[in-house]
Amino acid sequence: MKNIIRQIISFVLPVTVLIIIPLYIENDISVKHIPAFVSGIVLKCAGLFILVLTISTFIRIGKGTLAPWSPPKKLIVVGIYGYVRNPMITGVLIVLTGESMAILSVNILIEVVIFFIINNIWFLLYEEPDLKRRFGDEYQDYKRNVPRWLPGLKQNDYKTGLK
Repeated sequence: MKNIIRQIISFVLPVTVLIIIPLYIENDISVKHIPAFVSGIVLKCAGLFILVLTISTFIRIGKGTLAPWSPPKKLIVVGIYGYVRNPMITGVLIVLTGESMAILSVNILIEVVIFFIINNIWFLLYEEPDLKRRFGDEYQDYKRNVPRWLPGLKQNDYKTGLK
């Protein structure tokens, strides 16, 4: 039961970033252009798919949550993590970009840029040093072989040296 409560509480951050902030900063949530709306919804669904993959991996393999106050206990290097080190943030950026596109919102697009900058600083100053401290050489090797934001064309298998 405690684990279920931790998982539920961890959704405060994505709900805030993906729903509450966009609703707060955008006054006109209406469809202005059907092709942009459809494209935005497709993009948003792709980002949500990435988020679902990431969250399930955090739970199943990492034995943690997506929240920084209850991180995975194991270094996750398989699945989508074999292509990009931060798929959760990549998924959020894709969802927000889809939201922006769907309603042609410059305000949400600005949120995308600010969210990326804040997370890039967070990863450089806190998360990557923390992962290095917690997982040592295993993380350093992973970091050398898997890109931070943009996925490579094929999954990396850093343990066997294949790239």
